[in-house]
Amino acid sequence: MRKVKGALALAAVPVVLTLTLALSAHVASVSADSDHRGNLQIEKNCAAYTGGAGSYCAITSSNVPEIPKGSRVFYDQAYGIPDPVPPGMLDSNVVLYVGTGNWAVGRCTLDPDSLGLCTFSDGVGPLTGFHARIEVSPAPGVANYYWKGMYSFRPPSD
Repeated sequence: MRKVKGALALAAVPVVLTLTLALSAHVASVSADSDHRGNLQIEKNCAAYTGGAGSYCAITSSNVPEIPKGSRVFYDQAYGIPDPVPPGMLDSNVVLYVGTGNWAVGRCTLDPDSLGLCTFSDGVGPLTGFHARIEVSPAPGVANYYWKGMYSFRPPSD
């Protein structure tokens, strides 16, 4: 009888292990597919921004872990377009670049007083599903700006 109980116990180990792995994989996939959202508060410095296409600003602080200090915001269009009233505006496609295979795309529009709006519609890598609506305003210091708004990470739809 003792040999039968031991054999049954050993036979149960693979079943328990399989169930444990299956359940833990299911829990991980549920959490990976869940939205996470919150208030976005970022400061950036635009000392490297020249006004030309391809110029960038550097993130100097961020409350969003997926967008760390040192990330860059590249502007695709030059400053001054459109130009309803000189000195013009900035209305540009942007790339929020954290690193290779880790970036998001969006658009920023700023008036001559550096007040504006940026929106992001998606990304790749850790920024997959990144959406944001961000108000832009000047911050203390030379070429410093605040980004304040709401963000979310939405899982891709099948």
